Amino acid sequence: MSQSRFQKRYGPWALVTGASDGIGLAMARDAARRGLHVVLVARRHERLATLAEEIEPRWRVQTRVVAADLADPGAPDRLVDAVSDLEVGLVIQCAGFGTSGAFLDTAREDELAMIDVNCRAVTALAQPFAQLMARRGRGGLVLMSSIVAFQGVARSANYAATKAYVQILAEGLRAELAPAGIDVMACAPGPVRSGFADRADMRMGAAAKPETVARVSLSALGRTVTVRPGVLSTLLGYSLAMLPASLRRRIMAQIMKGMTQHHDEPVRPH
Repeated sequence: MSQSRFQKRYGPWALVTGASDGIGLAMARDAARRGLHVVLVARRHERLATLAEEIEPRWRVQTRVVAADLADPGAPDRLVDAVSDLEVGLVIQCAGFGTSGAFLDTAREDELAMIDVNCRAVTALAQPFAQLMARRGRGGLVLMSSIVAFQGVARSANYAATKAYVQILAEGLRAELAPAGIDVMACAPGPVRSGFADRADMRMGAAAKPETVARVSLSALGRTVTVRPGVLSTLLGYSLAMLPASLRRRIMAQIMKGMTQHHDEPVRPH
């Protein structure tokens, strides 16, 4: 899609959650590179302000910074109100986090907060913005799925379940909203070099660059229901799809065990 066509279909404003780091940061930059003004949303206002100072002169677009913690049930409504004067034609929902390791050992409050951010907030934002887009007859929603969304995954069970919710939501909304002129897509990357792994306490080997995820994803918007950016996501995703569910679960459990085995290592005294 040419830049002018992209702007006409998804402009003039893009809203990106999780814009202070990782995939969200890369998505915000890529949206600006394509000529869209950008609403930057994350918890850390200082980081967003720094990003805004970078984006505006580099791509000659406008920005708006909105600090919001989407674990707060009231945050999505406040965010919608904060941009009610803007014509938002593209919403990219990258805010989210994961946990890893034995489910019996994780903090219950973290698991519930993950559902709030990864599922509740995604739906709470998707509906009002989709309603506005439907009135204009155009727009786009990008929801952040994952390579773990397609089967249960031991040692990351709740995170995989939240991403399965997002994946199914995107698939259903794509079919439902297409007649209204709204493109909906799920982005399902594998490991990515970002702060996600640190927060989830996972050790990743091969990982895609956030810039690759952003570029491939926005280029695919309007052409597919699910994009798998990155070589590992593509190879692993399509190879697993050919296998029965029980085997997919065993393979993913082994992969996750490899990324979290340090949880089981004894702490060495100093």
